[in-house]
Amino acid sequence: MKRLHLWMDEPVRSGDTVTVGVTIEDEPGGARRKLWYRLQARFADNLTESYNPFVVGTISTAMRESKDLVVHGEVSRKLLENLEEFQAAWSLWLPRRYTRIEIIADTESDDYTGKKPDSAIATFSGGVDSSFTVYRHRKGMCGRANKKITTGIIIHGFNIMLNREDIFIRAADKAEIMANSLDMDLIRMATNYRDLGDNFRFTVSSEIASCMLLFENSFSTGLIASSETYDNLTLPLGSNPITDRLLSSDRLELIHDGAAYSRSEKVEVILNWPEAMKYLRVCWQEENLELNCCRCEKCIRTILNFRALGEGLPECFQHDVTDKMIADLKGLNETSIGFFEQIIEQANRRSVTGS
Repeated sequence: MKRLHLWMDEPVRSGDTVTVGVTIEDEPGGARRKLWYRLQARFADNLTESYNPFVVGTISTAMRESKDLVVHGEVSRKLLENLEEFQAAWSLWLPRRYTRIEIIADTESDDYTGKKPDSAIATFSGGVDSSFTVYRHRKGMCGRANKKITTGIIIHGFNIMLNREDIFIRAADKAEIMANSLDMDLIRMATNYRDLGDNFRFTVSSEIASCMLLFENSFSTGLIASSETYDNLTLPLGSNPITDRLLSSDRLELIHDGAAYSRSEKVEVILNWPEAMKYLRVCWQEENLELNCCRCEKCIRTILNFRALGEGLPECFQHDVTDKMIADLKGLNETSIGFFEQIIEQANRRSVTGS
């Protein structure tokens, strides 16, 4: 089988940022590609020296191209074990797209036995799912499962493309206000992960996990906010409770958080968070993605989430939706239909009728 080689690049500092990454080299003597992550330089000392984040960042590419992955550095043995099961799942879900490959590392590190930090990191875009996760844990609402989230991470190159830096800055500014209101720090990170060319629908958790694994020395747990409930899963799905955890290393345990709660239930939890009601960001179709267009399917159903709870329109939406806008929604997939069914059920439970 052909091979992809991973070579660690030297970190590059520029102004108040630092960029870390790897060169991906095709064997034999083939093309070279780069995978990089850029973040505020003040977090540079928190970065891991292992190849764990870069292995996770390239696993889907290697599987898609049917090439073994040769890693010229240290990888967690626990992560390698997990990735074997991760590959087993995805190669069964999408056998025409993904092939199981071998990962060959110069060094396989033993399971970490040192004292782990008593803190967690979580994805935080400022949307409903991630807001629910951080608010619930910060407010101690998770019982025995509660994690001490101290830091959120927002990723440029995720749903805001790298060439829209102005929009990302404004969106991150709003997310930072929300995070700071919960006494959380916010890491702003950019990555060219999408340049590797895979389908974001299938690789979203790999991208998120690779970003969080960069900080595996500083946190014991990473939380990936769920988007769908356990009873509404339509596999294969890039972020899911089956394979998200299989992106964990021996130092950082990754948890798929919140799948027991519908979107309406998540909205209900964050209703009393003033900063969320002002800065919540759910839209992915608006030209200025730091705003909510109030016209797309996702904006409409989020507004209806609030309506089903008997609540007024929050400040983060500039205008309400009309009956005609709802009736004109076309081409909804099974997942979206499931979200609207949850809204109807919530409204019925609360005896909410009319507009």
